[in-house]
Amino acid sequence: MRATRFFISTTKEAPSEAELVSHKLMLRAGLIKRLGSGLYTWMPLGLRVLRRVEAIVREEMNRAGAIELLMPAVQPAELWEETGRWAVFGPQMLKIKDRHQRDFCFGPTHEEVITDVARREIKSYRQLPVNFYQIQMKFRDEIRPRFGVMRAREFLMKDAYSFHAGKDSLAATYQTMVDAYGRIFSRLGLTFRAVAADTGAIGGSASHEFHVLADSGEDLIAYCPDSDYAANVELAEALAPAVPRAAPQETQREVDTPKQTTCEDVAALLDIPLARTVKLIAVMADEKLVVLLLRGDHMLNEVKLGKLPGMADFRLANEAEIRAAFDCPPGFLGPVGIDRAKIKVIADRTVAAMSDFVCGANKPKYHLAGVNFARDLPEPDFVADIRNVTSGDPSPDGQGTLQLCRGIEVGHVFQLGSKYSQAMNATYLDEAGQSLAMEMGCYGIGVSRIVASAIEQNHDDRGIIWPETMAPFLLVVVAIGYGKSEAVRHAADTLYAELGSAGFDVLLDDRDERPGVMFADAELVGIPHRVTVGERGLADGVIEYQPRRAATGQSGEAQKIALADATVFLKELLGG
Repeated sequence: MRATRFFISTTKEAPSEAELVSHKLMLRAGLIKRLGSGLYTWMPLGLRVLRRVEAIVREEMNRAGAIELLMPAVQPAELWEETGRWAVFGPQMLKIKDRHQRDFCFGPTHEEVITDVARREIKSYRQLPVNFYQIQMKFRDEIRPRFGVMRAREFLMKDAYSFHAGKDSLAATYQTMVDAYGRIFSRLGLTFRAVAADTGAIGGSASHEFHVLADSGEDLIAYCPDSDYAANVELAEALAPAVPRAAPQETQREVDTPKQTTCEDVAALLDIPLARTVKLIAVMADEKLVVLLLRGDHMLNEVKLGKLPGMADFRLANEAEIRAAFDCPPGFLGPVGIDRAKIKVIADRTVAAMSDFVCGANKPKYHLAGVNFARDLPEPDFVADIRNVTSGDPSPDGQGTLQLCRGIEVGHVFQLGSKYSQAMNATYLDEAGQSLAMEMGCYGIGVSRIVASAIEQNHDDRGIIWPETMAPFLLVVVAIGYGKSEAVRHAADTLYAELGSAGFDVLLDDRDERPGVMFADAELVGIPHRVTVGERGLADGVIEYQPRRAATGQSGEAQKIALADATVFLKELLGG
C-alpha cells in the first residue's frame, strides 16, 4: 500500500477526555474516530488491525472444530421472555420497537438466538456435539462508556455456543476451547493468564476468564508464581489459617478512642498491627440484620458473601437500621454484647482464628481490646471465606503464595449446562429415544477490546509497539524525497515491489513530508519494521533499517544495510 493512496490521519495530541494510554494512542494514530458516546468509526489503519485479530480468532476457532454462522443483531423480545431475561438483563439492553410496535433489542449477547436455532435444527444425539460461532457487532448501553473501545457501547465480539448430549461431552469441548483461546492470545503476542472466574449473570457451572496483563486493567487477579493457579479475586479462595486459634493472653478492656472510627486509626492510636483489629459490617438479608466480621486489613468479597445461604440479595444496612440495632453510631460497632437471638454473626475464616483482638465497643468513642471468642462473646453462627485474598496468602493449590496483578478481560468461557435449553425446550432424543435437554457451553472473545489491550501492554513514549501478528503493516519503507529524487523513487519502488511479491504487507511512505514527520508517524502507528531510503545513503549504496522494538522492549538501534542485499536481508528478517 502506498501512503499517498491510503488514508493516514495522525495527530500530535489526543482529546482531553481520553484517559487510558490505548485510548489516547488509538485516537492520535488515527485508528478510530469518535462518533458519539461509546461509538467509534474504525478508520482504515485501525480496521487493518481489527481484521488481523479477527483472522487469527477465526483460524483457531475453525481449527478447534467450531462452525461459523451469522445471527441477526436485532432480536425479538419473545426469545428473551422465554428465558426470563427480558425483564432482568437490565438497562444495558437497548430495547427498540418496529413500526408495528413489537419489541426487539439490539443483541448484547446471543444465547437465546442460538438456542432457538438448536431447538429447530437438532433432533437427535447423532447431531451432537456441535459448536457454532460468529464474529459480530454487539451493543450494550453502558451507563458510562469510557476508555475508548475498551468499554464502548458497540463492540466487535466473537461468541461461540456448543451443544452436547451430556456433561462429559461439554467438559471436553470446554477444554478444547480453553486450549484454543490460549493459542489465539499466544499468536497475538500477548502476555495473558487464564483465570478461574465467577459465572455471574450468564450462569453455568464453570467459567474461566482470559486476561491480558496490564497495570491499567480493571480486574484484579490472584495468581501463584510457582504454579498455574490463577483466579479472579472475586473467586480466589482465602484459605483458613493453618495455625489454630491461640489461647487468650489478655483481659478484655475498654480503650478510649474519641475520634478513631476506622480500624486504621484505632491501630495507630494503640500502636498495634492493623491485622489485630476486627471490623464489623452490618448488612440486611431478607430484611433481617446480619453482622459480618473481617480482619481490619481485609476487604469484604461481595460475590462470595452473596453465595452463602440466605445472602443472595443482601445489602448494606443504612444508618437508621444500624442505630436501631446497636444504639450506637457507625465507627464504634463490635460483636460483643449484641442480641444473638436477633442478629446473625458471620465471621471470616481469618477472624474465627483470632484471639486478643480489638473491635468496637458498641459505645460512642470506645473500643474493646483483648477480645476473645468463647470467653467474651459466643462463637460465630457461621464461619466462611468472605474476603478478598491478599498478596502473600497461601495459594489454594498448595504450591506457594499468591501475588496480585491487574488484567484486562478479553475472553470468557462458560459451561452453561442446561440453563437455556431447559427454559427454551431445546431437547434431543438419546439412544433410548428419551427426550433430554441439551448441555450448552458459551465462549466469548472481545475482538475490538483485544486491540486496545495490546496497546496497553505494548507502547512507549513514541507510540504503539504492535506485536507483528497484529500490526497494520509489517514494514514501512520511508522514502525521503520520493517526489524529487529518481534514485530514491527507483530504490523504494523496487524494494516495495519485491517485498510485496514475496507476500509481505508493506507500506511505502511516498508522501511529500519532512523525514521527522514520516518517522514520527511510523513510530506512533507502531509498524514493527522500518526501512529508510534517502539520497545520502544511496550515494554510499546503503539504506537504513530500524526495528520498532528491540530485545529490551524499546525502540531498536538503526543499522546500515547494503542496498544490493536489502531484499534478501529483509526477507530473512521478516520470515520469508
